[in-house]
Amino acid sequence: MHELRTVSPIDGRYFHITKELAEIFSEGGLIKYRLFVELEYFIALSENQNVQIRKFSDEEKKIIRGLCNLSVENFKTIKNIEKRTDHDVKAIEYFIREKLKDTSLKDSLEWVHFALTSEDTNNLAYGLMLSDGLAEIIVPKLEEVFSLIEKFSQDYKEVPMLARTHGQPASPTTFGKEFKVFSSRLGNQVNKLKNFEISVKLNGATGNYNAHYVAYPNIDWLGFTNKFVEKLNENRNIRLKPNLITTQIEPGDSYAELFDILRRLNIILIDFNQDIWRYISDGWIRLRAKESEVGSSTMPHKINPIDFENSEGNLGLANALFTYFSTKLPVSRLQRDLSDSTVRRNFGVALSYSLIAYESILKGLGKIDLDSDKVILELENHPEVISEAIQIILRREGFNNPYEKLKEITRGRKLKLEDFTLFINSLDVPDRIKEELKSIKPSNYLGIAKILVDI
Repeated sequence: MHELRTVSPIDGRYFHITKELAEIFSEGGLIKYRLFVELEYFIALSENQNVQIRKFSDEEKKIIRGLCNLSVENFKTIKNIEKRTDHDVKAIEYFIREKLKDTSLKDSLEWVHFALTSEDTNNLAYGLMLSDGLAEIIVPKLEEVFSLIEKFSQDYKEVPMLARTHGQPASPTTFGKEFKVFSSRLGNQVNKLKNFEISVKLNGATGNYNAHYVAYPNIDWLGFTNKFVEKLNENRNIRLKPNLITTQIEPGDSYAELFDILRRLNIILIDFNQDIWRYISDGWIRLRAKESEVGSSTMPHKINPIDFENSEGNLGLANALFTYFSTKLPVSRLQRDLSDSTVRRNFGVALSYSLIAYESILKGLGKIDLDSDKVILELENHPEVISEAIQIILRREGFNNPYEKLKEITRGRKLKLEDFTLFINSLDVPDRIKEELKSIKPSNYLGIAKILVDI
């Protein structure tokens, strides 16, 4: 289908960004991961000496694993079987049996999908999909965003800046330190994402290994599960973790935890986008003009912060889905219902909106410059912010009610530095204290902001 005819912008307007995720989270991707799980389980059974399935040769394992190299015709075959049976996982089993029936493995076909429920296959497939999608695409892109914000924090750590609390002038900071706040927050959550373990299950129709145990009561099926999942974790950065106590479905608590991490990451970036938008609006950050671009269909002068606005919108869409995933997936009627099935098919949608947003932030950060002179001038136009410093030093010296005295001369008034000089000269304090107070300027009242950037 042409991109102009797709309903979702993920598959149309933004497909050049999301196509890598499509390889993993599309219907074809889901089929491949299901097939992979079924084939590896088939091989794992053959390697267990207590199961009455013969051990497969290396050549036979190669044949089995080769089924994952799906052609377009293979996909069509599987979908046709699904249409006939009205069951997507059973279609995978029938496809495997059909493909192996004329090989040396024809004597072992009854061991395909042995003792499994479809949810064993599905939850492992989704676990692997999330592991790959996050480790290969989402985490590296987030690390790019982190690195660029961290670079801005270093580049601008010396630039003093007027802070605002409640939208009003407040104790100064540096531009770099304010970027550092975001890189620090982002880094904390990215580390949690990189070290996350996704819970999975492999324990049959109601979580009790009923079919497994009735066939082979002497096999340690818990050990088999742990070993099988560990095998799947080979060369994997975001790992799977066996959950041995479940109903038919893995309860989804780890999904909720995972999507809450992603949601927090996106909330941090929404916060970042809005702050950058305000700095651009105030003229503290300049957008570079590109000759071929148009900012408005009617106002020729416009250069708009569209990348940060685009990012904010897409992060909101992603978070709407992440929030729903986190509240929906841990809830199931009794031992299971099927309402989670269609929900899980949208994991890639939420990740795609996130990825689009991350790319937009990177694009936006690539075409901005800080107007340091304007930032410093704005700070100097608000000398009232040093009133905090003056009253604190006077408190230190035991001066009576300094806060109230500063409040009288500053609150609701437009001041100049000279006004503070007059105030200081009127104080009944030693000359050394007066000199200390006069040395305070908005541009040097920065605390340890510069040091914090390097933590």
